[in-house]
Amino acid sequence: MNISLILQMAADTGPERTGLVCDGRRWTYGDLMHAARGAAAHMADNGCSYVALLDESSEAAPIALFGAALAGIPYVPLNYRLANEDLAGLLARIAPACIIGDTERAARLAPEGGHVYLTREGFVAAAEAAASDASDEESEGEGIAAQIFTSGTTAAPKAALLRHSNLLGYILGTVEFCSAGEEDAQLVCVPPYHIAGISALMSSIYAMRRIVMLPAFDPDDWLRLATEEKVTNAFLVPTMLSRIVDRLDSGARADLSALKAIAYGGGRMPLELIQRALELFPDTNFTNAYGLTETSSTIALLGPDDHRMAQTSDDPAVRARLASVGRPLPTVELEIRDEEGRSLPAGERGEIYVRGEQVSGEYRERSALDPDGWFPTRDAGWLDDEGYLFLAGRADDVIVRGGENISPGEIEDVLMSHPAIADAAAVGIPSEEWGEAVGIAVVIKPDEATPDEEELRALIRERLRSSRVPEQIRLLPELPYNEMGKLLRREIRAAFQG
Repeated sequence: MNISLILQMAADTGPERTGLVCDGRRWTYGDLMHAARGAAAHMADNGCSYVALLDESSEAAPIALFGAALAGIPYVPLNYRLANEDLAGLLARIAPACIIGDTERAARLAPEGGHVYLTREGFVAAAEAAASDASDEESEGEGIAAQIFTSGTTAAPKAALLRHSNLLGYILGTVEFCSAGEEDAQLVCVPPYHIAGISALMSSIYAMRRIVMLPAFDPDDWLRLATEEKVTNAFLVPTMLSRIVDRLDSGARADLSALKAIAYGGGRMPLELIQRALELFPDTNFTNAYGLTETSSTIALLGPDDHRMAQTSDDPAVRARLASVGRPLPTVELEIRDEEGRSLPAGERGEIYVRGEQVSGEYRERSALDPDGWFPTRDAGWLDDEGYLFLAGRADDVIVRGGENISPGEIEDVLMSHPAIADAAAVGIPSEEWGEAVGIAVVIKPDEATPDEEELRALIRERLRSSRVPEQIRLLPELPYNEMGKLLRREIRAAFQG
């Protein structure tokens, strides 16, 4: 099967139903299907091997995604925030491609390679013009629906491949077709080059929920659009939710009475932030979604009932689950393994492995699946006795001090309990004696006195053990995050080296 089936079913069921709202224009599901067929015809004529989107969120994203699927060409959303040198490298890896969006920049960075360049407006116009003569047939191509370059927070970006079967495995296993009412609206503000942006489009279309697009996130624009469109559902990364909460706490006004559900993920959610959000939105269902590009989005969920139970429980173990990412989806198998690949029992930390139809684990360069189909996520974590998954950062982020593995997350949690600290990160730094030692970077809250270094060391020594006490401490104005809220530890390590 082809992912275009998702849009086709929505268009057949409700061709006049509004499917997308972007920059004031409304598209019905029939309009979107019509444009996708035209886009497929246009793509087939230009002879390109990839369809790349170098743009903010707009109607071009779903039209390109499903048009590429119909044409049997991989869809490649590109990170427009990349530095020129990095973006030029990615453009060279997908030549020849039909590049949609920022044509001036793309042509300047990749003048050779046989690329075809179309502005957003030019692409949409060409798709609509070609639609009348377009075929209803679909092509499977290589079976690859999307090629997504990983964020490269720890290494050079890899080209992750998601086949039609992977994406459909996720959607068909987690979303009920036409389950949304006509009043339901999903506000999409995550960038189109992230798997969360793609899954938000596909799941909303399959549920037949109206998609409200915010091209670039701004908390005031988000509040305004949510009010105007009576948004019922939203997905946010922690940094976005933090900015919205800050605006509301500072007196911003918005009518969010229609907001039924907020899903969040993509980065570490500070405990104080989610607790404050639950207070601000008492009638809204919160869901923590954990997933990766290579797993076609979500593989574990902490649902609304879990949030409420953790928020109100007197049991410390239950309350602790508010810091978890919930339990694996029924369609996903999940194990915690040690360095030798042995499965670990509840409570023991190791690397997270997953298996299931939605799990690709495939890169253009190689496959990362083991012979039994298990994918090593490179995320570290553990399961509690009830199967709730707790993350402990990337496996590569583990600090190895004198042969002892130290999770940065446990140190960061202790630091965040200090009333003067707004943000904190722990990283491994070179040590002649131990091989690696602990370095911490902290951000102090405005108007708070800066705690001295010995106070912070004493706090960690008291709550953990002496091996976790940092050798070096840096005060930073803010910590470096990417646009999806992932902490860039390599930049923090560089600060210590400096």
